[in-house]
Amino acid sequence: MKQYLFTALVTAVLTFVLAGAVWRLALRFKLYPAIRERDVHTRPTPRLGGIAMFLGIVVAFGFTAQNDFFHRVWIDPQPVLAILAATVLIVAVGIADDLWDLDWMIKLAAQVGAAAIIAWFGGIQIYSLPVGGLTVGSSWMSVVLTILSIVVVMNAVNFIDGLDGLVAGVALIANGVFFAWSYLLVRDTGQSTYSNLASLIAVVLVGACVGFLPWNWSPAKMFMGDSGALMLGLLMATSGIAVTGQLNPATLDPETLGRSQLLGAFIPVLLPVAVVILPLLDFGLAVIRRTGAGRSPFSPDRKHLHHRLLDLGHSDRSAVLIFYAWAAIVGLAVLLMYIATRENWPGQYWIVVGFGVLGGAACVIVTALPSRRRRPDPRAKDPA
Repeated sequence: MKQYLFTALVTAVLTFVLAGAVWRLALRFKLYPAIRERDVHTRPTPRLGGIAMFLGIVVAFGFTAQNDFFHRVWIDPQPVLAILAATVLIVAVGIADDLWDLDWMIKLAAQVGAAAIIAWFGGIQIYSLPVGGLTVGSSWMSVVLTILSIVVVMNAVNFIDGLDGLVAGVALIANGVFFAWSYLLVRDTGQSTYSNLASLIAVVLVGACVGFLPWNWSPAKMFMGDSGALMLGLLMATSGIAVTGQLNPATLDPETLGRSQLLGAFIPVLLPVAVVILPLLDFGLAVIRRTGAGRSPFSPDRKHLHHRLLDLGHSDRSAVLIFYAWAAIVGLAVLLMYIATRENWPGQYWIVVGFGVLGGAACVIVTALPSRRRRPDPRAKDPA
């Protein structure tokens, strides 16, 4: 655990320092776009924070290559190198989009290419689905399913990047929960070392978000932009697949586990989805909304979940904190479900259910509370 915490600290410090350098350079050379109609901020702000996060992550990975604790991760360096190569591609395209607003087809092609690098060259694929003993029938199906999953998560994370500190905070919570689960999973499976690729990716992302959040907190000095949001989605999906997609479906045999533990055994499927449930929900609603109107699913609008919270009367900060609360409640509820089935009290789901119900009810109340004082759209024109 100490090695993971130290790695997160190194990543956070590097990201924070590099973010300051990127911010100064962006202001000096005026590397920031004009304000768009759907934007919430009212002054030009650099969107190149993803560069600092990327550099901090790369240096952190280089640090782990020299650390004996992470020797197991680097025994076969090809998956790690494929992840870094895919990250370079997606960050480069994200930077270009942050500066020049690329066509959505170009961005989608880059996303598919980055996902293909991880699936094909890195060998990180969804080989099995731990649901009823299902296995993926062929290698090309594994590649296609992996690419699709990564692209969906990338866009889901990118879609919620609309308020100061929103993506960085939600990703911090999600990866913190995922790291805790993957660490416990390694411990419970009796492996000789706690070092594994999924936990490493998660803890590095935690460090990058911690280091960048002070620059991104409201009022933000800098945004992570598409380069940062797409990178977070790429790496979060990869860490989930590195665990979920390679489990043996036979481990879910009710005769082996017992009925009381069967629900907890599905955590490898539930938790990676739970930690990105809010971005996935926003992404799904956006696709339905836009295609229903006869538009591209990637065409921008001002109807995301965070925009709706603002329209309900929440301030920017309170809307972000509500997102944090929902992310924490959902992620922790699923994590507690795993703990409940592994720590000698199997089947006692009422504790988890109670936590989820009480936390969810509190979030609902806080979310709906300011509905009677709806906040006007600051960009709406005065009828007079």
